[in-house]
Amino acid sequence: MKLTLAHDHKLPTGALGLAITPDGSRAFAACADGALYSVDTASGKAEAFEEKHQSFASGCVLLPDGRTVISGGYDGRLLWHDVETRRCSRRVQAHTFWNWQLALSPDGRHLATTTGQYLPGGWKYEPAAETEPSVKVFNAVTGELVASFAHTPPVLSCTFSRDGKHLAAANMMGEVRIWEIAAGTNAKPVAQWTSPDFTSWGSIKTHHYCGGIYGLAFSPDDASLLCCGMGPMTDPMAGNGKMTWQRWNWRKGERLDQIKDGERGSGLMETVAWQPDGKHFVMAGRQAQGNWNAALFSAADGSLVHSVDTKKRITHARFTADGQSLILAGANGQPQRKDGAWPSWGRLQIYKVEA
Repeated sequence: MKLTLAHDHKLPTGALGLAITPDGSRAFAACADGALYSVDTASGKAEAFEEKHQSFASGCVLLPDGRTVISGGYDGRLLWHDVETRRCSRRVQAHTFWNWQLALSPDGRHLATTTGQYLPGGWKYEPAAETEPSVKVFNAVTGELVASFAHTPPVLSCTFSRDGKHLAAANMMGEVRIWEIAAGTNAKPVAQWTSPDFTSWGSIKTHHYCGGIYGLAFSPDDASLLCCGMGPMTDPMAGNGKMTWQRWNWRKGERLDQIKDGERGSGLMETVAWQPDGKHFVMAGRQAQGNWNAALFSAADGSLVHSVDTKKRITHARFTADGQSLILAGANGQPQRKDGAWPSWGRLQIYKVEA
């Protein structure tokens, strides 16, 4: 298997969230200017939706009927947008702090959102307890709150099982918790564990925790859960911890596999996604040192199959329904104003997945 670049499109600002139509003909990007954009993946033409978030737009999901996109933002709000008119039809204040990530159940019934601010809880700088539920589940059609679950903030990632019955969420400390949706608010996790391979205590320049699990994905058969992030380092501000993924038997809390040392560089990995047939998965993010920031891995033995250096920061990766295309969203550097205007520093890249 290999990845071949087919399109490299510019977006007005960095993309923090991504949703795509099943055939990949259209993408929706939640961006740093607070706006949601509809993008034709062939031409790269981007059109902004009418209503913006009051801060960064951090994520978005497309409902199965293809008519509605829901976005989340650092303003803590969820916005329902009509795809055809690009107008906002519903607004829900989900959190008092940032929305870190959104996830949609495969049947389109439930929308999960995570939040939480890292504040020192003691002299060891361990995270303070949450001031609001860090994980919430909403009815994706009506916006009604369905359930809320406790976690240790900040909770950076979440994902639904393929059968839609379970929700996983992970935080900065490498702790994963999984709940049964039907159990409702304040239910105890049906599984939880902590991996120290995804967090760091800074001993140089800054003395605090940094890192976390930024991407989660259940396998197509729901038997395992993928986690990705960055390994420990002495200077968290350098962003040069080892690129890391781990695969877990989530029902038992047992690690099944992890990335091999000789196949990774350093940097923060922000997204994982399974190819629909379950034979491969992709991990991607930003590179500090090494020769790739997006790579395909074999599900059979965890080996690296093919890698690319996109020269960009990747925040989200999505396969088309047929598994023949991979769409990556992210940003190109940290821009500066030129002649009073910002450059187009967001990026949307489409790769062909070839044998």
